[in-house]
Amino acid sequence: MSSSAVPDPLPPAFVERARRVRLLLLDVDGVLTDGGLTIHGDGSESKTFHVRDGHGIKLLQRAGIEVGILSGRRSASTDRRAAELGITLVRQGVEDKVAALEAILAARGLTPDEVAYLGDDLVDLPVLRRVGLPMTVADAVDELAPFVQYVTRAAGGRGAVREAAEALLKGQGRWGDVLARYLGDRPNRVG
Repeated sequence: MSSSAVPDPLPPAFVERARRVRLLLLDVDGVLTDGGLTIHGDGSESKTFHVRDGHGIKLLQRAGIEVGILSGRRSASTDRRAAELGITLVRQGVEDKVAALEAILAARGLTPDEVAYLGDDLVDLPVLRRVGLPMTVADAVDELAPFVQYVTRAAGGRGAVREAAEALLKGQGRWGDVLARYLGDRPNRVG
């Protein structure tokens, strides 16, 4: 069994920023997926989403942190996965991600400091530079590293969102509550 990829303790600067977060925005291709696209003969496409990323999203939602999607590409697969996860904040086909972020902030009454963003490529850089908690995946382009507070150990589409969710919840001091939900009143017994 693998141990958590989230460092313990988290850096104080990350914790300070994480405590303010009320919304996590996610890029899709290269973050929620490994970046690969399968284009079928009829023009439809397929993407693969990691089930643990979905669980991480649910953990955040149960903790009262909204999760949204901000993607440059439009995809029916993304719409379907978002619906399955109860994500209602979905912006696809976005050419100017900062303008979309500003509209989301205004609509939700949030400040940039209350938003975390997980991206992987140069198109994400303007948003990463604007939000309070910028994060990226392990296999992101190198140019993002100087601008983020957290780099997942997992690659995009391979549990990076789940890891970022855990880091965010730990940074907010809420991970114990998450574990308590699954442990219940039963002692942890092995054997």
